[in-house]
Order: sequence, then C-alpha cells, then structure tokens
Amino acid sequence: MRGLVVKGLATTSVALGLAVLPALAEDASKPAIVTQANAAAAPSAADLLFDQPHMKNAAPGSTLTYDYLRRSGIAKGPFGAPLEDTVQLKVEPGKSAEGRDISVVMFSGLNRVPAGPFEDMAGNPIVSLFLENHLRGLAKVLEANPRYLKLAIRKGLREKATVTPTKVTIGGREVDGWRVVTKPFQGDSMAQRMRGLDDMTYTFVTAPSVPGEIVSIEASSKSADGGELLEEKLNYDQKAG
Repeated sequence: MRGLVVKGLATTSVALGLAVLPALAEDASKPAIVTQANAAAAPSAADLLFDQPHMKNAAPGSTLTYDYLRRSGIAKGPFGAPLEDTVQLKVEPGKSAEGRDISVVMFSGLNRVPAGPFEDMAGNPIVSLFLENHLRGLAKVLEANPRYLKLAIRKGLREKATVTPTKVTIGGREVDGWRVVTKPFQGDSMAQRMRGLDDMTYTFVTAPSVPGEIVSIEASSKSADGGELLEEKLNYDQKAG
C-alpha cells in the first residue's frame, strides 16, 4: 500500500525502531531551504539532526533528561489522555572518543515504553525516539501506513525544511543554535485523508553548547479555527542535567 490506508483495510506493520529516523538522513542531496544571507554557512536539516556527533559533549556518567508533553483537543481523545512525563538517557563511555553507551528510561510507570539500549552511539537517539513514538500514535489515529508517514517526514526534512539561526539560553547565558521547521504533509496527495492533521508542523532546535545538542522537538497541528488538534513536544531539562 503506497498511501494512507483507507479505514477497513489492514495497516501495514513496519519496525519503527531507530531505522525509522536515521533513515531520514538518506538521500539528502537536496539541501533544506535556508533563510539567512550566507546560505553556504548553514547546515542541512539532516546534518543537524542525524549526522552530527551530538553526544561528544555529554559526559560519561551523566543523565540527559527531557520533559515530554502530549495533549490533544480532538473529541473522544484518539491520541489518549494528556501525558506529561520524562525521557532519560543515561550516558556511559563508548568504544570511540565521541561514542557513548546509552540506556533509556522512556516515560514512567504504566506509560513506560521499551527503548534502547544503544552502544557506541555518536548521535543523540532522542530524535529517533521522539519521532518513532509520535509516528506510532499518528499512524494509529489516521489508520495509516507508518512507512508512508515516515517517508513524508524524510522528504519534508530533505526538501521542505527551513533552517534558521536562533539563540538558546543555557546556564543563564545565550548561545548560538539552529531551528529546523518543516510541514511535510502540506500539499501531499493524501492530505485530504489526514483528518485535518495535514498542517502538522515539526520544529527542532539544536545547539552545540547543550549536552546532547538537541534542545527541543515539537510536533503540532491546529484546526482551521485555531483549536489544538495535537501538541507533542520534548524539551531538554537543564535543571536535571
């Protein structure tokens, strides 16, 4: 099935593990749109999110904590009850200088989701963990093929993303960072089947001065009248670092 699965047809089952989102960096020959004067100085979305050795400044023995929020105003709650929780990455030395062995505690109690561990990981797996979890929920609500959604996000980051410089406050001071924004389903041939969620906007903020480099990730969608269809976000918790 190449497109979204029509209600009543079986949903294709695919493994959504880390293959979901490091794969977004594949075939990244087309650069993201860069809204700054010196375009040559700006990295691509794929480079920022998947190709950088994010974990090089995450000290072995430390724990990176991310605050997570998901809520939706859709009637009957297809995304489930509002959820506020944390994702923790426990960092240990890897085999290489920039690599880290990482164990994951993704949510708590009955919300716990199995994830990891990762060995000698140079990139920050929080990007893939967030998007994997997000895609699982989105595919269930839309009764859609997760692979179709994954490929749309990959294409959105490769061809439709805007990359802009930004400032991030860390330790009471401002540091340089990057903001990546994409609307991968906008103009998609299957957009009419997405129940109003085709305006889903993905925003990523990165900064080399932040341990693990990933500052925040957000997926959000609003109805035509401004109602909140979905807000799902994750933020690096400086206090827990």
